[in-house]
Amino acid sequence: MMKRPLAIAALLVLASSSSGQVTGRHTFALGATDFLLDGKPLQIISGEMHPARIPAEYWRHRIRMAKAMGCNTVAAYIFWNYHEPSEGVFDFSSANHDVARFIRTAQEEGMWVLLRPGPYVCGEWDFGGIPPYLLRDPELKVRCLYPRYVAAVERYLKRLADVVRPLVVSNGGPILMVQIENEYGSYGNDRAYTARLKDIWMKNGVSGPFFTADGPTPYMLEAGRVEGAAIGLDSGSDEKHWELARSIAPGVPIFSSETYPGWLTHWGEKGARPAVSALLKEVTFLLGAKKSFNFYVVHGGTNFGFTAGANSGGKGYEPDVTSYDYDAPIDEQGRATPKYRALRDLIASYLPKGQTLADIPEPIPAVAIPEFEMTPLASVWNHLPAPVASVQPRPFEMYGQNQGLVLYRTTLVGRKSGRLAITDLHDYATVFVDGKYVGALDRRLGEKTIDLPRTDNPMPVLDILVEGMGHINFAQEMIDRKGITDRVTLSGMTLMNWQVFLLPLADAWVNVEIGKAKPSSSRRDSAAAVDTSRPGIFFRGTFRLDRPADTFIDMTGYRKGVVWVNGHDLGRYWDIGPQKRLYCPAPWLKAGENEVIVFDLHKTEPSPLKGAATRDE
Repeated sequence: MMKRPLAIAALLVLASSSSGQVTGRHTFALGATDFLLDGKPLQIISGEMHPARIPAEYWRHRIRMAKAMGCNTVAAYIFWNYHEPSEGVFDFSSANHDVARFIRTAQEEGMWVLLRPGPYVCGEWDFGGIPPYLLRDPELKVRCLYPRYVAAVERYLKRLADVVRPLVVSNGGPILMVQIENEYGSYGNDRAYTARLKDIWMKNGVSGPFFTADGPTPYMLEAGRVEGAAIGLDSGSDEKHWELARSIAPGVPIFSSETYPGWLTHWGEKGARPAVSALLKEVTFLLGAKKSFNFYVVHGGTNFGFTAGANSGGKGYEPDVTSYDYDAPIDEQGRATPKYRALRDLIASYLPKGQTLADIPEPIPAVAIPEFEMTPLASVWNHLPAPVASVQPRPFEMYGQNQGLVLYRTTLVGRKSGRLAITDLHDYATVFVDGKYVGALDRRLGEKTIDLPRTDNPMPVLDILVEGMGHINFAQEMIDRKGITDRVTLSGMTLMNWQVFLLPLADAWVNVEIGKAKPSSSRRDSAAAVDTSRPGIFFRGTFRLDRPADTFIDMTGYRKGVVWVNGHDLGRYWDIGPQKRLYCPAPWLKAGENEVIVFDLHKTEPSPLKGAATRDE
């Protein structure tokens, strides 16, 4: 083992500090080159995790896992739309929304915190954290000084400042720095906007220090920097990246704000598995050069419900899978991977003689569940709400809906068959004429047209059931409204006079409206009671546990849809993969009988389900 310079060892004493050091009042400042904690250099070794993606019951376990790997800091995105789901309605106190409790837990475990509150964060999260209610504004511009956007941002940051102000380091909390926006130089160049964000924080009693995070290119760093803020590099994997940052923003500390141990995965791709050797080489460089850095992510967690976002690059629309495992050192279920152990060994090798890292916490128990039967529970076609009249189709958001399904229905007058074209479809549709399934369209594949067959009905009814998937969370296509965003034509004729049925698939609606469709005592009677002549079916099943434990619901045998367990939305599944199993944490289960409800866009007959003890096939 190579000997490490004494100066590095001294810095790393802070990386392995006990919980006592993080309590009480401290000073944290930006030196010309170093981060200064109580006037002394601090090497930040941070592991990022997101409280919204982790069951609150597991926050402490995941933080302890990061500490045992060698981190002295936790970085956390705060997703604006998670805390303000409806305009002016905030939640910073319930379950996973309790940001203050997450931060205090980190402090109790002897960890510092880097706060990454947006308002835009990217993070493979729906709309990059921006609330979709803003999309009701037909002229919306984001990440700039557009008045309606800035007013909403100011309201959010003011509320968040009230939560985190007591938790900044100068007030005795663990928050060392607050990020201004995120990777702004990848999107825009309005430095007056980012300066305004800093002013909002300071006006509300949070005076920093602040940092930015941008890719290590001249144009990104120039456009994204904020006067007086530390410079984060996404990522700073080479000395030339640091030299570039110093040339653009001299006199402030620089760190690698996103060092990537893994990567994201979209539906229809192979799961990301970056090489461990390249990661170890990069981290060796960072440790050896005494540089601060943040693992993005040390633990990813799960995009429960409808929180997964989407990218839009050269391949078109690319929705993210439900799992945010990210091939991170701590896997989706919170277990140490071989990558974790390799990083732990590397970081431990830089500790002063006689110091050791904390023990790795015991794994959270997981259980396999034997196969259990599912039965038809209800057809979406028998649970349609009252329609909204619309001369032409409009996007979900214009009807006040952000997620789930919308059914667009019209009677065909004039043209009755031919080439149906949707301009534009966001994101997936199943098409029916007089209740008969015609086919599906997938935005991901660039599909916008389908042929309608001839019919003897002089007034056929066209139904287009549209699923909105993740709002795009990165780059220039972020104004991404869902549903039918412009018009529908049939052989060139614009179709008018629609009935629009809003089906957001909210947990409460599924639990009450669909859940009250009680199954009959026998599977055959239950199936007979549900109209399964066309797809769009809810299925139900139960399984029993002696005691709750984590599991992964295996969706092999189903096509595309959403799963609820005991009323909790586990997220989307899709048979194109690569993800086949959805993580179900033990706190959402109970001893005795547990209920599973599945909505599938294509299947009309049920298949059995089972639970696995691991995510991997």
